[in-house]
Amino acid sequence: MLFRRLLPATALVTALSLIAACGGASDDTLAGKADDGKLTIGIRFDQPGLGQRRLDGKYVGFDVDVAKYVAAQLGVDEKGITWREARSADREKLIASGEVDFVVATYSITDKRKEQVSFAGPYFETGQGVLVRFTEDHITGPETLNGKKLCSVTGSTSAQRVKDQFAQDVQLVEYGQYSDCVIALLAGNVDAVTTDEVILAGYVAENPELLKLVGKPFTTERYGIGLAKDDAKGRSEVSAAIEKMVGSGEWRSALERNIGQAGVPLPEPPKVTEK
Repeated sequence: MLFRRLLPATALVTALSLIAACGGASDDTLAGKADDGKLTIGIRFDQPGLGQRRLDGKYVGFDVDVAKYVAAQLGVDEKGITWREARSADREKLIASGEVDFVVATYSITDKRKEQVSFAGPYFETGQGVLVRFTEDHITGPETLNGKKLCSVTGSTSAQRVKDQFAQDVQLVEYGQYSDCVIALLAGNVDAVTTDEVILAGYVAENPELLKLVGKPFTTERYGIGLAKDDAKGRSEVSAAIEKMVGSGEWRSALERNIGQAGVPLPEPPKVTEK
């Protein structure tokens, strides 16, 4: 009878030992999730030069290359990556719910976002710009947008910043994706699009005879890699991977490969401060 009563406890100890040996205790960390050679990474699908799903199903862009490099440093090959679209309005939710393991999606580091997620990096620095049709002569910067229709995406603060700081009489229009804003611009349904200049430059590179950037960048945006808020070890490992990518020269190569033809000066890598 004593043996029969002890058996469940013995089995429980054995099961717990097996779980610990398999890394079960760290399954909720980035390192634990990478143990099986698989990761789900959030990127943008509609940003030329940064994060884009091509018609052939291939994922390309600077953010994609950064994500693949970080994953490799965590022991995950490209074949083990599942790409998930991370729109501006969905990034915090995707991270908090565990639907993605981390996000590399032109994700600006802000104090407000730090209340919900953690950031590693930054891995890139840019500034907000304004995109217009190539034939547009009256819009020369954010201060000339009064009475105009300005497009940005849901979940972004870019357009509101223009209204608050430069053109109080601008009319704000929101779409789900930047590509929708660009289509609306080309169709004449809006007069300008605003977001980070490097994002807009990708659309100019695709349509140089139809689109152009005007004015100078008027903010500083630091892109970080977003991950679970309490995963300090994961944040440290991702920041270390970014520093290694910069030091190896692969950061510069990826930038030139993806954005070098976009017509904007390529920046130096920012100092990694989120560790």
